[in-house]
Amino acid sequence: MQAKTNNTTVARGREAEARAAAYLENCGLQLVDRNFRIRGGEIDLIMRHGTTLVFVEVRQRSRSDYGGAGASITAGKRRRLILAARHYLARRGDCACRFDCLLIDGKAFTWLRDAFRADD
Repeated sequence: MQAKTNNTTVARGREAEARAAAYLENCGLQLVDRNFRIRGGEIDLIMRHGTTLVFVEVRQRSRSDYGGAGASITAGKRRRLILAARHYLARRGDCACRFDCLLIDGKAFTWLRDAFRADD
């Protein structure tokens, strides 16, 4: 039973990331990469907005019992995103970048541009 739950959760996460990518593309960003993983961190979407590389964390919540999608981005999660972004930039070259969050609460999208900085 646990494996099925995990597969369902993964499928919902992938679907949320696809919806987020489409939303951001409609807002003028270009998709560069998805699900960049390193030991200790992952970036859901990597997009380009003009000359800026945008590392996007996608968070979806169908209910707000625990504070909604935004409340799930903890300091630990931000550290793991920053770690992954540093590895990505080290492999592909340094450039202007920022960290955005795309929050999906039910059917509502909230795009937080420049949600946090690497030195937070």
